[in-house]
Amino acid sequence: MKLGLFFLVIGYLLSQFYRSFLAVLSGLLQADIGVTADDLAFSSGLWFLVFALMQLPVGWALDRFGPRRTTALMLGFGGTAGAMLFALAGNALHVHLAMALLGIGCAPVLMASYYIFARSFAPALFATLAGAVLGFGSLGNILAALPMAWAAETIGWRAAILVMAAVNAVVAGVLWLVIQDPPSADAPEGARGGLMDLLRIPALWFLIPLLIVNYAPAAGLRGLWAGPFYADLYGASASGIGQVTLLMALAMIAGNFAYGPLDRLFGTRKGVILVGNLSGVLCLGALWLFPLSGFWQTGILLAGVGFFGASFPMMMAHGRSFIPPHLTGRGVTLLNLFSIGGVGLLQTLSGPVHSSAPAMPPEAAYQALFAFFGLLLLVGCVFYAFSTDRTD
Repeated sequence: MKLGLFFLVIGYLLSQFYRSFLAVLSGLLQADIGVTADDLAFSSGLWFLVFALMQLPVGWALDRFGPRRTTALMLGFGGTAGAMLFALAGNALHVHLAMALLGIGCAPVLMASYYIFARSFAPALFATLAGAVLGFGSLGNILAALPMAWAAETIGWRAAILVMAAVNAVVAGVLWLVIQDPPSADAPEGARGGLMDLLRIPALWFLIPLLIVNYAPAAGLRGLWAGPFYADLYGASASGIGQVTLLMALAMIAGNFAYGPLDRLFGTRKGVILVGNLSGVLCLGALWLFPLSGFWQTGILLAGVGFFGASFPMMMAHGRSFIPPHLTGRGVTLLNLFSIGGVGLLQTLSGPVHSSAPAMPPEAAYQALFAFFGLLLLVGCVFYAFSTDRTD
């Protein structure tokens, strides 16, 4: 089981890479194949939307077939094909299709590990284990920062992505060999096992608004808008953008580890999540007010958005505590659907928000983005304030 979980973390590292590498390649893609910032916003959002839509069939497959076949086959075929198509892309449509395939391939990886945690480990450890997977897997954010920038400048972005396609295929093959499926849970007599049964759990409805928006600012800024922001306002090169995105990636990793044990430390999940996300709202507000405060000053605020926006594993632990055991696969993937679907939706909307802002001064478009993400996160916190706290 340990070996299987280790390679699931490697698979999740690939997922983190694919969702965030466009920020570093934005300038090269615009120069080589003529895609625009709005094209890249749509492509990035498409990854998240496809990823989210796949969560319902992934949840069914986890409960029906187990994590081994579900993860190895989807990552092997979808992930490898998507990376190869991206490396051969000649226009924006090719990039869109490649990101959609990558979204399909990455869809089961994190939820497979969460399924194993929920079925094979003590409930009180779920948030810590979930945060650890996110923390180690988020090294993919680092791989998509300076190393990706270096590889793109050294061997070219196409060759660099072909290397990732080969790695993807190898990881999928190893997952087929090493994952051990946990025993399935039988439904209680008379209990059903459908999506509507999950949606009838009232406690989940106060979590869903914050789930939709809590990861979107960090994912959108780290994965897409940090690059254009620094290129347009600070004249940064790919290397300079790589440094800032690396800082944000490190902050997101630290946040995943920091959130994990806090529910046991403070005896509350709701309080930890609410304080953390409100702190993220403050960082976005500061970026809105002071977008030209300096290269590293804004970098630290972006890192704050990443750190405080890493509450996803704690929110998953909160939601999982209301889900019956026989619906584990469908339950965790439903929660993930709202989270990743929210990222995809808001990432797609962020393009029009950016393009519809006044052209002058140049920082106005990015102030509109910071306000957009910050206000939605604040609204999510308001709904979440009425949720029921529960710890294991």
